[in-house]
Amino acid sequence: MTSVPVGAAASSPFSLITLFLQTDWVVKADILALLFMSVWSWTIIFEKMLLLHSVRDAAKRFQTAFWSGVSLDEMFDKLQLRPFHLDPMSSIFVAAMKEWRRSSGVVAAGLHGTSLQQRIDRVMQITMERESERIEKRMTFLASTGSVAPFLGLFGTVWGIINSFSAVAGMNNANLSIMARGISEALFTTALGLMAAIPAVLAYNKLTSDMTRYEQSLENFAGEFSTILSRQIDDKSLRDNKRSV
Repeated sequence: MTSVPVGAAASSPFSLITLFLQTDWVVKADILALLFMSVWSWTIIFEKMLLLHSVRDAAKRFQTAFWSGVSLDEMFDKLQLRPFHLDPMSSIFVAAMKEWRRSSGVVAAGLHGTSLQQRIDRVMQITMERESERIEKRMTFLASTGSVAPFLGLFGTVWGIINSFSAVAGMNNANLSIMARGISEALFTTALGLMAAIPAVLAYNKLTSDMTRYEQSLENFAGEFSTILSRQIDDKSLRDNKRSV
């Protein structure tokens, strides 16, 4: 191992790039992993923020149209024209209306309307779960980053300090100027770990809260729409019974 003169160590340029280049391959791999986790976390954060903003706005527009008194069949026909551009609330409505139309002859054929109501509720539940899964996709990575990144940073720090003290021992010189650079390289990974973990934890908590509120609004709509269809099933059954009499 070659020794570095004290003056040279003190006067050499100090930068994050220099710290990275001077670390060994274990710390380099640790730093690259933390940088990847940080970049990918911010990508997920921005993507989820835009997605939630989009689906909330779409839900407001849909509910305005839904409660405006427009015919359900008319709304369904319009939404059918753009099946690949539906927000979660519209998807729940379309799935229920498809089952309603597909089973329109069930009650008329003399079968009990309860089975139709159960099928519609099941279809809406499945659609809601599928849409919720799509919205929550990759959120686990944020939670994992918040939990793992500090420990990755600590691992890089411990490894770097071990290397730093080993180098000092090999030089037989405990001068602070010699140790400072090695310790700085080691602590750099701790800072990166915190930089990756803190935004991930904060964003995960905020996004999870927003997603929970939005999914609750989907459940509320599904319940309201189920009640509307249930009344229509009962009315249709009553009319068919009167005709048969």
